[in-house]
Amino acid sequence: VHRKYKGLVRDIQKQGRLLCNLQESGFGEHCEWLTMLAELAVILLVTSVCKGLPFYNGFYYEHILNNKTNNGNGEVIHFNGVRLVVNTPDDPLFGYRGGNATLPCTFHYEPKLNSTRKYRVKWSKLHKDNTKERDVLVAIGLRHRSFGEYKGRVHLIQKMPNEVSLVITDLRLEDYGNYKCEVIDGLEDESGIVELELRGVVFPYQPHGGRYQLNFHDAKKACEDQDAMMASFEQLFKAWEEGLDWCNAGWLMDGTVQYPITLPREPCGGKEMPPGVRSYGERHKHLHRYDAFCFSSALKGKVYYLEHPEKLTFAEAKAACQDDGAQIAKVGQLFAAWKFIDLDRCDAGWLDDGSLRYPIAFPRPNCGPPEPGVRNFGFPTRHMKFGVYCYKMS
Repeated sequence: VHRKYKGLVRDIQKQGRLLCNLQESGFGEHCEWLTMLAELAVILLVTSVCKGLPFYNGFYYEHILNNKTNNGNGEVIHFNGVRLVVNTPDDPLFGYRGGNATLPCTFHYEPKLNSTRKYRVKWSKLHKDNTKERDVLVAIGLRHRSFGEYKGRVHLIQKMPNEVSLVITDLRLEDYGNYKCEVIDGLEDESGIVELELRGVVFPYQPHGGRYQLNFHDAKKACEDQDAMMASFEQLFKAWEEGLDWCNAGWLMDGTVQYPITLPREPCGGKEMPPGVRSYGERHKHLHRYDAFCFSSALKGKVYYLEHPEKLTFAEAKAACQDDGAQIAKVGQLFAAWKFIDLDRCDAGWLDDGSLRYPIAFPRPNCGPPEPGVRNFGFPTRHMKFGVYCYKMS
């Protein structure tokens, strides 16, 4: 028994002997039983609080999950228990909106077991700070259940023994992030993390009112209204690596305000500042106002410039797209078409938010700057006449 509890044991033994001497109390005949019971109670108490004593249920749990522990003298003691190991890829996986993604996950036992065991599988999506999680799917044997927005879009692949990979179909913008694959066998519980990224495009967005008009919540809605979502820092950083340069600060999903600079200049932090993603840090989500950085991915449909015999006002442009079995395109849809299918048209056209833009995948004279991009003419008065970009579902 740990020396911390030796005094307690001696006290209980002493009290037991006193009871044995009290023949007139009626305890004498039970003294041996009482003493043994008292000692057993102390041993159970010590076992429950002493971290040096492992709990064993066919597997070693918690601090012995690595199949070894320390005897207090610095010597590693190896056990003959069985350890559950979950395997997931180290590198992120990539997908496109509307496509499918398979998140690999397998497990095995060390040492290998000859008999099959019953286990439970749980897939969940982690919050950005990994402190919270949202249930995606749970499965026991052939029975499984999916949750929330994943209902009907997820299932397990079990093509090989001990495979519990997750398939997500019809990927959505909000599906990107970290997913946890958890395997539970009795009290043994091991997990691995799979990172899913979406191929996409980040674009800055200003509303009709002009620069720095949006608080955080307005910015989030503005992106969603344009078939996009607010960009994460990781997405903005990747866009900066690919050459995005924008001098106006914009909201990101984590509540920070930042902007990417590839060509340092005086109005954008100064010429002496190195290129990078400049940060204003976190800002008040209701009081402070900036632009937004939005993220869009591949489309399920097609964006096209409507060939029409006449130029159109904004109202006429919307009606013309509808007459063609389509809808007027949104800003995120135009950026996605430019990014993923090299949409290239040197004609300015109306978009859903009332802005006037055109996509250039192959720069040439008389079509704007020498770099590829979506050219923006702002928000002209809606009675002026231009072309229009339409969006038609596949």
